[in-house]
Amino acid sequence: MSKLVIVESPAKAKTIRKYLGDGYEVIASMGHIRDLPSKEIGIDIQHDFTPRYLNIPGKGALIKQIKAAAAGSDCVFLATDPDREGEAISWHLAHLLKLDPALNNRVTFGEITRKGISEGMSAPRSIDMDLVDAQQARRVLDRLVGYKLSPFLWKKIRPGLSAGRVQSVAVRLIVDREREIERFKPEEYWTMDALLSGNAGKKFIAHFYGMNGKKLVPANADQVQQIRTALQGAEYLVSHVTQGKRKKSPAPPFITSTLQQEASRRLGFTAQRTMRAAQSLYEGVDIAGMGTTGLITYMRTDSMRLSDEAITGARDFIAQRWGKEYLPASARRYKGRDTAQDAHEAIRPTNPALTPEIAEASISGDLAKLYRLIWNRFIACQMADCQQNTVSVDITAGDCLFRASGFRITFDGFTALYEEAQDEKQQKETVLPPLSEGEKLQLLELKDEQKFTQPPARFTEASLIKALEENGIGRPSTYAPIISTVLDRGYVERDHKQLRPTALGLIVNDLMREQFPSIVDVKFSAQMERELDTVEEGKAEWHQVISQFYDGFAKSLSEAEQRMNGQKLKVPEEETDEVCELCGRRMVIKSSRYGKFLACPGFPECRNTKSIVKPTPGVCPVCTGRILIRQSKRGRTYYGCENNPTCSFMTWDEPVAEKCPVCGCSLLKKSGQLHCSKEGCDYTRVLEKKAKTKQVKNKTSEEPADEKE
Repeated sequence: MSKLVIVESPAKAKTIRKYLGDGYEVIASMGHIRDLPSKEIGIDIQHDFTPRYLNIPGKGALIKQIKAAAAGSDCVFLATDPDREGEAISWHLAHLLKLDPALNNRVTFGEITRKGISEGMSAPRSIDMDLVDAQQARRVLDRLVGYKLSPFLWKKIRPGLSAGRVQSVAVRLIVDREREIERFKPEEYWTMDALLSGNAGKKFIAHFYGMNGKKLVPANADQVQQIRTALQGAEYLVSHVTQGKRKKSPAPPFITSTLQQEASRRLGFTAQRTMRAAQSLYEGVDIAGMGTTGLITYMRTDSMRLSDEAITGARDFIAQRWGKEYLPASARRYKGRDTAQDAHEAIRPTNPALTPEIAEASISGDLAKLYRLIWNRFIACQMADCQQNTVSVDITAGDCLFRASGFRITFDGFTALYEEAQDEKQQKETVLPPLSEGEKLQLLELKDEQKFTQPPARFTEASLIKALEENGIGRPSTYAPIISTVLDRGYVERDHKQLRPTALGLIVNDLMREQFPSIVDVKFSAQMERELDTVEEGKAEWHQVISQFYDGFAKSLSEAEQRMNGQKLKVPEEETDEVCELCGRRMVIKSSRYGKFLACPGFPECRNTKSIVKPTPGVCPVCTGRILIRQSKRGRTYYGCENNPTCSFMTWDEPVAEKCPVCGCSLLKKSGQLHCSKEGCDYTRVLEKKAKTKQVKNKTSEEPADEKE
């Protein structure tokens, strides 16, 4: 018999073909093959919101190939991804190939390994129409919002804008944070630290806590002076020492959102970059001695569940590598959020014995970095707790109280392998010498410092994903597309790693909040997500869910059209210091589908435009012009002379402000080294690596002794 297996991607087809062997043909659909029309709404609102699906333009030859392969096969298996989108793709394929969706021809693979393929092929089922309807409901809902709201924005602001059910909420979160920052009024406060030494002769720092038994944070220089006066001639005594123990448990295995957050914090990856690498690791890569194999389980999941086999493999590896003392008494099992769908396992390596060191002989770059992160997190989640002895010391000086605290690691446990990265900078570590109650201390230095309270931080990709997840906005597969969309639309821009709204984003958000408050309301959107989830659970009929939403939405749209009849909003233009050489006006920043550019505000009388110049600290070694940041046609960053094409100097290496000590030209940075930009100058220097903070035994850190981990 000839059997056809249809998957989504060629990479996955290659891996699966290897495991299935003779008698099977594996072909890729290259994602969706049918969708709503691109240039019209494609939904019959009057007839129960019936969607009109068309073959995706450009896929005609592929569809013919799939049909021909199916016609020549005795059996067809639909093996698209194990999620809503994958189920919908299988349903569309069944429609095109005239297959009965009720037949047991749908197979799914949680991991692309011999075991995963074998288990999936041995348990065919019918297409899950609840999953298909959930995908249709979201697709139809998003199409209704986008195709009805976008023309409204075109008329009221400018053509080419778009609005979306989820992207609009993401923009609101970013705008609200920006305005919170703008409203923030910093408050002055002071800190006071005493550098002390005890009988052991070792120095340590204690922080001022309060006076007369009450906590006090000095608010100004006068209060600091009063404290200093009270401390004059005071004797510093250890009044109380508290010893304790605490344990620190490992973080759970990754789900989609936490993988994206950790990859952002630790590796500097965008959510899209993370998912691109994870997709490749899931679909399969060539590993020496193993051939093409999937390295991780399915990466779109909100479940922390782990299979018994995976846990056993991890525990066996831990016992062999570190010893049985690094194993907890029983295997760790993690429970996800109550709202989790729990359709798939957590993200984990398919083979715990395939260490990053082994894998990195065959993979590199993003794949190697992400695989190491996933492997470390999974193995660590099954390791023993980190055990710590804590100490907290009260020090009196007259009526003033100082405190010092720290911990000593007695057993490193899971921290021997991995610790979760933190968004906020941790306090500097300090070592507390042995101290006893009643011990007299010597004051070496009393240092005070003026500080001001800081506004909340702008969102990064990591913190925005966390906020979306906590508020129930979007689902695991949507976080990366949400961020990409708001950036591509020009509503949000990156400022280093931070996300900040543009002038356009502020205008669009304000209009949406005024005219369509429910669309950008976080609670309403979360409730809408929950209602859509009931479709997936088979508890609601998708047409009814859409109908209930659309009635109120259509009414709001009609009322907004009446309220804003004849009104048009203008996006404020950002003026620059660049002067138009044709008319002398200061040029402004404008945006197009290709990005930002400089334009003369005298349009249409003056039509002068320029590209935006992004200079570096470097100077061209050929003509001494500025070296500018540029983008290649494929989006890769390079650096070129501002006098191009007269001067042809360009480099892929980043110019820095430091000059070459040999010839005086700018230095360039590449792969941890500095080298001279001048051709013929051989000067190079290896950059010093920044010391990484790593906990080791007997090291203490400045943390409250009573803080629970």
